[in-house]
Amino acid sequence: MTETNIILEAKGITKNFPGVLANDNVNFDLRQGEIHALLGENGAGKTTLMNIIYGLYRPDSGEMRVDGKPVIIHSAKDSIALGIGMVHQHFMLIPVFTVAENIMLGDETVKRGVLDRKGVAAKVAALSHQYGLDVDSLALVGQLPVGLQQRVEIVKTLYRDAHILILDEPTAVLTPQEADDLFRIMRELAGRGVSIIFITHKLKEVLAVADRITVMRGGHVVNTVTPAETDEPRLASMMVGRQVILTVEKGASEPKEKALEVKDFKVNSQRGLETVHGISFDVRGGEILGIAGVQGNGQTELVEALTGLRAPTGGAVHFDGQEVTGSMPRAMTEIGLAHIPEDRQRHGLVLSYTVADNMVLCDYYHPPFGVRGIIQQTALDENARRLIQAYDVRTPSPYVPVSKLSGGNQQKVIVARELSRPVKLVIANQPTRGLDVGSIEYIHSVIVKMRDNGAAVLLVSAELDEIMALSDR
Repeated sequence: MTETNIILEAKGITKNFPGVLANDNVNFDLRQGEIHALLGENGAGKTTLMNIIYGLYRPDSGEMRVDGKPVIIHSAKDSIALGIGMVHQHFMLIPVFTVAENIMLGDETVKRGVLDRKGVAAKVAALSHQYGLDVDSLALVGQLPVGLQQRVEIVKTLYRDAHILILDEPTAVLTPQEADDLFRIMRELAGRGVSIIFITHKLKEVLAVADRITVMRGGHVVNTVTPAETDEPRLASMMVGRQVILTVEKGASEPKEKALEVKDFKVNSQRGLETVHGISFDVRGGEILGIAGVQGNGQTELVEALTGLRAPTGGAVHFDGQEVTGSMPRAMTEIGLAHIPEDRQRHGLVLSYTVADNMVLCDYYHPPFGVRGIIQQTALDENARRLIQAYDVRTPSPYVPVSKLSGGNQQKVIVARELSRPVKLVIANQPTRGLDVGSIEYIHSVIVKMRDNGAAVLLVSAELDEIMALSDR
């Protein structure tokens, strides 16, 4: 890799959305065979820039060059034709199709008027082996672990002759072992001349795998550096514009009475298989109990059963001295439960509702928000403005759909709604997944504050650093 072989260049890219300047005169370039990390807060403009490069958005102004030639990218089809491939954070795969069928979708090979599945499967097998991405081309995608599904997405781009690869938050749903395997694959691809744009929030990953790092903040490029020129604190400071405390500051816990007691608890998965096998534990007021483990080992089912989203198959749950086994979500909320769900968009928000409406989903039917069955809009507005300021939710207005917010600000909406109420128990499942260092610092401080105010906190996380930093037990 040299400094002269720039294969992709974005110059002066500007993109406006209603109330938001997402990209402001952004310059970015990618060299052949390099891993270029793009770092920034939620809402910094990273995804907007990548969506422009991939043809999902059109810039208001600016110029794109690929292999030194000016190009106008109208759609993803144009970008694919230019050799650009993108692996989205949420995979674009059909579970009931085989690996080969997913890869050929949209670029089908036909032989004598029939899909040439065998021919494609053979080509996919050869391609995946060539790049160290071995995966069974005849396996059903829905039966593959997440790490292998990600390999399928990468092979799908290579199958279309991509030599520029955009990876959007690729480790967000991977185990540490799967992430290490991904980094090995990235290095091998770069060694073969593939150029990679690596979008992430995780500072350690950036320093471990990137050749260059570009930091964005507020729609601008702050700086481009190499890992040798920087470290975690300096990267964090560039991301958020201030010094960030990367360690959790908390005093000793002062445990009180048991707030939650779980005995011999059993829960089945969607397929009817038992995934929680007679677990027992308790959480006391004024402490944080951490549950660690690789995703997919029963944590989701456990939390859903505790919060009323799934029926348990055995055991008992006592909350604040009363049995609540199998209670519905509203009943749990009414007696003092706050739930920060694992999947914020599926279980934490109504995406088409405004920020203001999402902030009262737990108590919209109680005064002052609901009086005689009628929503009091003035009270909703006042509540939203107060929480937006108190929890630093960055939104153009309380009245925009929450779907328009970045992932970090969506999470802040949930945290504001759940923790601004009088609660006795907080169940936080993967509370910082996909968040930047500034948002993580903030969420951690709020969780510790809830503990210090006497609430019991059950923390479930696949991030060992988070578990070790926050947990009292």
